[in-house]
Amino acid sequence: MHKFAMGIAASALLMGLAGCKTETPKEDVVKPPVASAADLQRRIEKLASDEFEGRAPATPGGIAASQYIADEMNAAGLEPMGENGTYFQSVELVESKVLPSSKFQVMKDGASIMTSDLSTNSVYWTKRPDPSVTIDDSEMIFVGYGIVAPQYGRNDYEGLDVKGKTVVMLVNDPGFASQDPELFKGNTMTYYGRWTYKFEEAGKQGAAAAIVIHETAPASYPWEVVQGGWTGPQLDLVRPDGGASRTQMEGWFSYDTAASVLAAGGHDLEDLKKAAISSDFKPVTLDGVSLSARIDQTIETTKSRNVAGGVKGTKNPDEYVLYMAHWDHMGVNPDMIDDGIFNGAVDNATGTAAILEIGQAFVEQGAPERSAIFVAVTAEESGLLGSAYYGADPLVPLKDTVAGINIDAILPVGKTKDMIVIGYGSSELEDRLKDVLDPRGMYIVPDQKPEAGFFFRSDHISLAKLGVPMLYADGGVDHETKGKDYGLAFGDEYTAERYHKASDEYDNSWDLSGIEQTTEILFELGYDLANSEDWPNWYEKADFRSLRDEMRSGE
Repeated sequence: MHKFAMGIAASALLMGLAGCKTETPKEDVVKPPVASAADLQRRIEKLASDEFEGRAPATPGGIAASQYIADEMNAAGLEPMGENGTYFQSVELVESKVLPSSKFQVMKDGASIMTSDLSTNSVYWTKRPDPSVTIDDSEMIFVGYGIVAPQYGRNDYEGLDVKGKTVVMLVNDPGFASQDPELFKGNTMTYYGRWTYKFEEAGKQGAAAAIVIHETAPASYPWEVVQGGWTGPQLDLVRPDGGASRTQMEGWFSYDTAASVLAAGGHDLEDLKKAAISSDFKPVTLDGVSLSARIDQTIETTKSRNVAGGVKGTKNPDEYVLYMAHWDHMGVNPDMIDDGIFNGAVDNATGTAAILEIGQAFVEQGAPERSAIFVAVTAEESGLLGSAYYGADPLVPLKDTVAGINIDAILPVGKTKDMIVIGYGSSELEDRLKDVLDPRGMYIVPDQKPEAGFFFRSDHISLAKLGVPMLYADGGVDHETKGKDYGLAFGDEYTAERYHKASDEYDNSWDLSGIEQTTEILFELGYDLANSEDWPNWYEKADFRSLRDEMRSGE
């Protein structure tokens, strides 16, 4: 029996009533258990152990980690929801690794002015699954933010033919740079500010190569995150077009490197940043500056897997509440002098442990009226690949998915008075969350760093952009006894010192009470929804409302 401890005597009494044979009015039955610190600790520590070698997809460590999750789902009483009666959904991937024989040179009038060391000053890769990709004497053009967004009156490529050329662009979007709330969404990053969009758009425009200029503030993470994330083996989904829709090469420049390259072309980076804010900005050719590069790489087609278990509903079994968390992390970097294992304790052993805990609670509380599916997805760190695969080939129909809850990286900050909703103001799930928090004396706060674009950086977006209402909520920062400054400082320290680094390891000194709290709240939210007939939607003016309405229109 799962070791749930009740928070207060009143809750214990209500839970006791819920377990009796006597019929109880529906609204009085469900009172959430408090998650077991012992089980959370056990699962987080195991997932973040060196045994799984950083949980990289399609590695022995990743295979072992996904098997562990399936075993835990089975032990918790969750039914297999994967393919062929298993807990697994196979995800076909391409793994590539840039070889030391690769070359990357920026030229000025035919003379080399910068050579990449593939770490300190730049990183680069290709989405083309070819052993070698070559770019010769490609003219370099600064295209501002590299955005085409008619609704914002913006087209940084207007009148420009970039076929065969290399585009260089800023990270984030003009709203962040200007802090003007009327420009884009002001300080809140839009999808157009994400590097994923910028590389995709450059490919649509026909560019040969696309390079994003890194800056810590608008990117929301230091250069070390870029170094750690884009060196070593890289994964992508097997693409039907063989990567033809992408540029031949994608990459990042460090700020100082970009400033030097632009100066060689006769331009000052700070001046160009200011000019690029305006929708009237025109692309700037870097006089006499070109890129010549050859990417030599290993190519291997491999498979990873999503892991899925569920609880069958008693009344409406064909309607599903979805919980999602990514189980993967960044594996091992053998070039690091010290411990090169990226254990990913916070990111995302915590979220994976939470959905296992919630799934077990669903079983122990008794099957709800609707079904619930718990999906631990792979390859999030490689670009939300596992969730994108799930969105394209869902294990249950998206139109029958009532809503989803994504859990990603719960900080061990302790209990808080608040809960953060990433992408606040998106869906009616926020109203339901408020109903759970109010009796606890807790409150919702929007994402503390909307400029970081976290709404576009976790797996919920893969389903959100297909129309499924998704909630990405996380523990707060207003610590119960130590206040907001403590919580904010805790988060800042994690981002600076541990996020996507080998130092993201489990520590027995962690305060798990906040992770328990978040797990309990998200259990209650989903269990209550699974015992209702409500179909929460996106808010009326949300970007994805029309997609959901169209999806449900045939019902």
